Amino acid sequence: MFQVQNYAGSINNQYNTLSKQLSALLEGEDDLISNLSNASALLNQFLRDVNWVGFYLWKNDELVLGPFQGLPACVRIPNGKGVCGSAAKERKTLRIKDVHEFPGHIACDAASNSEIVIPIIKEEKLLGVLDIDSPLKDRFSVDDQKGLELYVSTLTKFL
Repeated sequence: MFQVQNYAGSINNQYNTLSKQLSALLEGEDDLISNLSNASALLNQFLRDVNWVGFYLWKNDELVLGPFQGLPACVRIPNGKGVCGSAAKERKTLRIKDVHEFPGHIACDAASNSEIVIPIIKEEKLLGVLDIDSPLKDRFSVDDQKGLELYVSTLTKFL
């Protein structure tokens, strides 16, 4: 069973604790880049079996690379293209078991085999997406999805 590093209890409890830690980390700070940088670093530190954790920001009808942890990445992703662009266009989380089977997948890191992308929406406005890649196929569970959606919900309060 997947566990967030250094956190005990069920996966739901681990994500609740992680979201509380994020809230404490961002409290009193309103700088977008600083908050996204710390949010990606916190996830990268505590999630196992991931090779890229970061954000793409919605600008001029496309996603533009924001703060991240991992190898250099694609800078711009058109609306509706790849997993990130599709999640942005559909405004829903996409959990992909095998990215090589996803039509139009954009391969920024050849080592990535699965991916989860969570749209960041505040007051019905798309701000961007959280993108997490893993070298493992089928890395992200329904519980991961719920926990990461909670994490994004917590983050959104500080954006």
